[in-house]
Amino acid sequence: MPRLSPDTPFIHDGCTITDSQFGTYCEIGAGSRIAHSSVDDYSYCDRYADIANASIGKFSNIASHVRIGATDHPLETASCHHFLYRSEYYWDDAEADDAFFARRKARRAHIGHDTWIGHAAMIKPGITLGHGVVVASGAVVTKDVAPYTIVAGNPARPLRDRQPPEIAERMIRLAWWDWPHDALRAALDDFRSLSAGAFLDRYER
Repeated sequence: MPRLSPDTPFIHDGCTITDSQFGTYCEIGAGSRIAHSSVDDYSYCDRYADIANASIGKFSNIASHVRIGATDHPLETASCHHFLYRSEYYWDDAEADDAFFARRKARRAHIGHDTWIGHAAMIKPGITLGHGVVVASGAVVTKDVAPYTIVAGNPARPLRDRQPPEIAERMIRLAWWDWPHDALRAALDDFRSLSAGAFLDRYER
């Protein structure tokens, strides 16, 4: 019996899930928090990931202690403390600032298919990682990242291409991440043994 299921995400102990949706064969590591987000097919996160206001593509590999969509505080007001918008925590006659929370949710992070986000990396709100991107451990991503690029550092900067541009373009056209589950199984040996270019040569139509 496989560990993962097409019907129900594998959510480990201690997770907090709020207003979020999961695709097939997803796994959420122990102690993680997922809020106002979608996690597409085959994607997983390791322990203590913190994901908010994000759309995660298929086959995304998210390491432990990653933070995606880290929320901001207001900087233009007299205070940046959350008593401004979580006011009901402090006074019986005050309400939460719903408009502030709506603006937070609107700054959605988008994570492409077949991405890898390393341990303790941070993806800021509103950022888009293209398909195939790799984010090094500890990186802080403050700008959009082009497909099949490896980034590192704080702030994150391009380190090198994961695949040459022509291979990346062909891989995006092939879109193997949209293949049916049985087709992925049939191609498993080739995924394991062939280079990206050889794989494309075999499966491009």
